[in-house]
Amino acid sequence: MTSNQEPTKGQKPQIVDRVVIRFAGDSGDGIQISGNQFTMTSALAGNDLATLPDFPAEIRAPLGTRAGVSGFQIQFSSKDIHTPGDEPDVLVAMNPAALVVNLKSVKRGGILVLNTGNFKELDLKKAKLETNPLDDGSLEGYRVIPVDVNARVKEALADSPLSAKGKERCKNFYTLGLMYWLYSRPLEPTLDWLADKFKKNPDLVEANQTALRAGYNAGDIHEIFNGQYEVPKTSSLPPGTYRNVVGNHAVAMGLVAGARLAGLKLVLGSYPITPASTVLELLANYKEHGITTIQAEDEIAAICAAIGAAYGGALGVTATSGPGMALKTEAIGLAVAVELPLVVLNVQRAGPSTGLPTKVEQSDLFQAVWGRNGDTPVPVVAIASASDAFEVTVEACRLAVQYMTPVILLSDNFIANGAQPWLLPDMDSLPKFPVNFKTTPDDRDIYSRDENGARPWIIPGTPELMYRIGGLERDQKGNVSGDPENHQAMSHARDEKIRGIAKKLPTPEVQGEQQGDLLMLGWGSTIGSLTRCYEKATEKGHKVGRIHLRHIWPMAPGLDEIFARYKTILVPELNMGQLVVLLRSEYPQHKFVSLTKVSGQPFLTSEIDAEVDRLLA
Repeated sequence: MTSNQEPTKGQKPQIVDRVVIRFAGDSGDGIQISGNQFTMTSALAGNDLATLPDFPAEIRAPLGTRAGVSGFQIQFSSKDIHTPGDEPDVLVAMNPAALVVNLKSVKRGGILVLNTGNFKELDLKKAKLETNPLDDGSLEGYRVIPVDVNARVKEALADSPLSAKGKERCKNFYTLGLMYWLYSRPLEPTLDWLADKFKKNPDLVEANQTALRAGYNAGDIHEIFNGQYEVPKTSSLPPGTYRNVVGNHAVAMGLVAGARLAGLKLVLGSYPITPASTVLELLANYKEHGITTIQAEDEIAAICAAIGAAYGGALGVTATSGPGMALKTEAIGLAVAVELPLVVLNVQRAGPSTGLPTKVEQSDLFQAVWGRNGDTPVPVVAIASASDAFEVTVEACRLAVQYMTPVILLSDNFIANGAQPWLLPDMDSLPKFPVNFKTTPDDRDIYSRDENGARPWIIPGTPELMYRIGGLERDQKGNVSGDPENHQAMSHARDEKIRGIAKKLPTPEVQGEQQGDLLMLGWGSTIGSLTRCYEKATEKGHKVGRIHLRHIWPMAPGLDEIFARYKTILVPELNMGQLVVLLRSEYPQHKFVSLTKVSGQPFLTSEIDAEVDRLLA
């Protein structure tokens, strides 16, 4: 929180330009609801923002334990921001485990709002604490705000007909009310949301609204804080109509738009898996837009259903995460062999195997580019942020239908659940890429190719254009062939089609210095941290450039020339250096420096800053 002084009780709120808040507690404490509501309210207030939902890696970790801590971090600002922030200004901790897990990230002098009602002996034991942080001096250097939220909510809801357990579940709205008061946020958006969300249970609506108001009023009546802060509306965003968007929501809308721009119906074959499941859930609500969703019995059935839909003339889509991608591998090879359009969304998570299902990594890059049997080239594109997801998803749909190929669309857990302001696109201005099915016979073969290297798309049952389809190698006419020369020719044709995509891609823009000592290169969800680090390096007077890759494979033209203008290229990745291996194989003459992180958390800007300073020293 950028501020020169503490607010004073009774005065107008002190103006600050940015704040980072983290809510933390058990999964049953409504932490994600609190975070999402604060996000929505801040978006309506006109702030720029970025969020980091942080779910427990264990599905049902014991309550009150460190493994069961759920978190939600938001940075909101009157200026342009790129990350959820390195260090929270405020930590709202509902129990000792939430405190101890998150304390190390809170800035010194920051505010700790602690629910003392959950700091009893048993709570400390569950958190594996030998002493009570409220008494042992370990919180010196922080502004500790002890509040018995349990008791305050019980008191506020004394007349509510809800059970004792039901009343206790309202405590997240009490703490949310406290934060609304502290940062001068309006209550109305959340009051309206509660009225709509629980409209079938008026008692629940009344209880949660009462808890929210009680928390808000407590900030003033009980003099919990010294005063209020205010983060003004941002003026740094381009003019237009904005909405708050979550990454997976933007992907779902991008798929709907992509199918519409191609003039196709869309069929999603999917199997639930964290963190991709919400794409299936969201698309199920778009039936009126020509969307069909299939929840299959497993990952293999899901992708095969999508391939069948593509064979039948629809845009086939399947959504999964790393373990599911492993199961879909053979079917992706089938789609490559028969050359049908298919969008394969991989919302990456920490591996290997089932790994850390709710944590972030970018470690499926090798799998996306190379992870199939045989020479099986496919385009790979990567989403950079929640606000970028719609456009990149449409691009994946375009590549799939124009080149008659599967396309792997990479997202990750950070993007999938994170939120940002999104400038709504002008749908009428989006370029269409309509499909022209082959409907009349001619003297061309089934696997004859157009200027993109794509074969014709023929709907089954088209008179005089029937052909066989399958995974065995085929000749130009679609007949099964074991001929060595034919396999050589078909393998080259498929590879040249994918490599040919690069000829029509734009060269990525370089932000900042167009030549110099250091180029900062990223892909996927590292964009926020890299952008902020680039800004800080520029403020220090360093001559640096920044570039972010959207098309991972094939790579866009002009990169070799760009790389040649810099002495060193720094590549931070949330894996063990996979993109660097790919870059070194394609551009061996350049110096790439790998910076890796695989803790299940996104990069802090300070981590990249330190490497930039080292390289420029």
